[in-house]
Amino acid sequence: MGTDAPVLWQLRFSHYNEKARWALDYKGIEHVRRSSLPGLHVLRARRLYGGTTLPALVLDGRVIGDSTAVIEAAERLRPEPALYPADAADRRRALALEDHFDEQLGPHLRRALFYDLLPDRRFTAEAVTVDSGPAARAAYRMAMPLLAPAMRSSMRIDRDGAEVGRARTEAALERIEGELGPQGYMVGDAFTVADLTAAALLSPLVRPAQFSYRLPDRWPDAFEAFRDSVRDHPAFGWVVETYRRHRGTSAALDA
Repeated sequence: MGTDAPVLWQLRFSHYNEKARWALDYKGIEHVRRSSLPGLHVLRARRLYGGTTLPALVLDGRVIGDSTAVIEAAERLRPEPALYPADAADRRRALALEDHFDEQLGPHLRRALFYDLLPDRRFTAEAVTVDSGPAARAAYRMAMPLLAPAMRSSMRIDRDGAEVGRARTEAALERIEGELGPQGYMVGDAFTVADLTAAALLSPLVRPAQFSYRLPDRWPDAFEAFRDSVRDHPAFGWVVETYRRHRGTSAALDA
């Protein structure tokens, strides 16, 4: 696609951004990735489309914010391999599951994760600046005393929120197990946007080997304890297998 390639503005560490990356990669849509750092991404999003979150996809001169809208645009741009089922009823169900996990899993797992991460500011800085240069990592570490309170406020991170987050994550694992059919997919017998969304949003917990970027080797003890408590759940193993079967190779031109 050359100079006309779509541009994905992203946060490397974010599971919603992983959802958008996965869709573009799965469809083989060549794109350029431009990464922002948490906090600074708000300014970037406002400049791009007036929003406050990434990912945002620049496609044919227009900016598409939100991972769900990015997948919708990718589906129109390259219908095959399909993420939306051809059958109308199956499509409605897949989109409903996408929405369910977007609302009932994504923000809650993020809240539980950062509740455990933020007390260790050095680790948090290293995690969110994954694959950034040493200067960016050092600057972010210095900024953490200012950024941490802002992150707690914007994501409503507190003890009660973390407890709810862990409970919602466990509920999502149960929902996945209950929805899976004989072929290991939630809708019909093929991989759909429902499977992609659930697996991508659980990536910070499961940390599959095929995640787009290198993740830290050491994690805070509290979050590791939560991970250990659910790692034998069938849906945890399903995420590992779904990544292995369907994550594929990157379509990023600058990968």
